[in-house]
Amino acid sequence: MRPATENSPTKAKLLDAAQKLILANGFVGTSVDEICKAAQLTKGSFFHYFKSKEELGVELLKRYCASGKEKFKKGCCEEEKDPLKRIYNFLDCLIEMAKQNPHGCLLGGMSQELADSHPDIRSICAKGFKDMAEGMTDEFEKAKKIYAPKAGWNARGLANHLVTLIQGSLLLGKVTHDKSFAEDSIWHFKDHLKHLFGK
Repeated sequence: MRPATENSPTKAKLLDAAQKLILANGFVGTSVDEICKAAQLTKGSFFHYFKSKEELGVELLKRYCASGKEKFKKGCCEEEKDPLKRIYNFLDCLIEMAKQNPHGCLLGGMSQELADSHPDIRSICAKGFKDMAEGMTDEFEKAKKIYAPKAGWNARGLANHLVTLIQGSLLLGKVTHDKSFAEDSIWHFKDHLKHLFGK
């Protein structure tokens, strides 16, 4: 039997299919059979790459978090020197992503569904949220030094607030079938930042 290579197109097809289904129907509500059917692959192919659906869930989350870091870098426009402009660029990027994504966040959805029953998945989700907040904390600290050095608020608290706002608004958008929740919430947060930074 040939080895299950990390960058296999077949494995990517299974992960892509699983992500779409899990975003739409949840982890528990998605079966291995449904993933294989959506990927147009056999169960033999599935179990060649994953020992179980839980193992697929772990790998899927790791891939999703890695992709999120890349989107964060691109959204912030790394070549932009002004940290506040990078923050506003990222928020604009989030608004566009929210418009295009009716199913919310894989990290948030799997956290709510599996945190109490799947410790490995809970651990990856916790790290994903932590990394997200730490990336924004760094940007807020840099902007604060330039535009609001004497302000009483702290960058970490502001970053945690943004992560909470994103996840909460995506959840509300999903249960109400109104994706404008996320767009509006991020827009209001951006407007709030303009008052905090005076720009």
